[in-house]
Amino acid sequence: MTNTEPFPTLLIIPTGIGCDIGGYAGDAIPTARLLASASDCLITHPNVMNGGSLYWPDSRIQYVEGYSLNLFASGEVLLKPVRQQKVGLLLDAGLEPDLKKRHLQVADGCVASLGLDIGPTITTERALRINLRKGLSGSSWGNIEEPDVLLRGAETLKKAGATAIAVVTRFPDDSDELETKLYRQGNGVDIISGAESVISHFLVKHLLIPCAHAPGLAPLPIDYDLDPRTSGEEIGYTFLQSVLVGLSRAPDLVFKSVMKNNEDAFSQVKTLLSNRNLGAVVVPQGALGGEAVMSCIERFIPLIIVENQGVLNVSSTKMRLDCLSSDQDKNILYADNYLEAAGLITALRHGINVKSLRRPIDGVKELNN
Repeated sequence: MTNTEPFPTLLIIPTGIGCDIGGYAGDAIPTARLLASASDCLITHPNVMNGGSLYWPDSRIQYVEGYSLNLFASGEVLLKPVRQQKVGLLLDAGLEPDLKKRHLQVADGCVASLGLDIGPTITTERALRINLRKGLSGSSWGNIEEPDVLLRGAETLKKAGATAIAVVTRFPDDSDELETKLYRQGNGVDIISGAESVISHFLVKHLLIPCAHAPGLAPLPIDYDLDPRTSGEEIGYTFLQSVLVGLSRAPDLVFKSVMKNNEDAFSQVKTLLSNRNLGAVVVPQGALGGEAVMSCIERFIPLIIVENQGVLNVSSTKMRLDCLSSDQDKNILYADNYLEAAGLITALRHGINVKSLRRPIDGVKELNN
């Protein structure tokens, strides 16, 4: 690899754990833009890129749903960059007529103003009924009372030609008024985001195509003490815009098991991204227990651990990363912030020994015969 070639980097900021950066309405987008600039190829997930009414398309950023991202990191899935996806829109029958119309208008606007390929669109047979929960750790999650109805609707869209699916489900209003208030003021966990990941994981697992979720909610009353990180969710009627933009260029998922039985697929290998291409993975300190992170550690992919406070405490100390073998340990790097992480990516990409950038510098050691 030459120094000018892209350095594929995986950015993970888990959903629903209240990270200072990435725990709100697209507030990690500037971080993603920075790391994409440093690496020239950033692979990340909707929690990082979805900002409600705000979004930032970037050809260097691959928008990959979390379940797919785990499969990619483990080597089960390869990513095929595309020019455009045909995004099917699945609407929950639980949406009130006016709220449903708002989402359809967003789809029309994305076609007319952004040139996206949206459709077909269908409504589920009956309301999906989403329940929101909070775990003992403080992280958010949830469940779907009618998963079979959700899946049937999504399967119908796929059969009708959709190559990616955006789903809008009706979420409970003010399910936890205090939690919502704390979140809007920048002091809490996004109570709806955990359930969103459950929905998208479920669809990707069964359909094997890119999927992402936008919650359907009634507008909240104005809050004069709003944290700027939540503002992307306050300036429109829906959160669908950023989802449609992200899915419009989401890479196709190419399963390794399918390639083994398809000789023609091997001719595309040079155009596909695999975990073997990864130069680094960037993840918050305290959120190191995920499948993608573990897969990268097992494969000696450099792990950049960034200070980014959330409610979880699965830290490098708890994971005993300091006890890894010397070969693995040299691939564990620490950054106080994402500015420093971008510097580490730049150093790795250009073959600069990170130790040479820090003081003091240990002298070279001679092996004993």
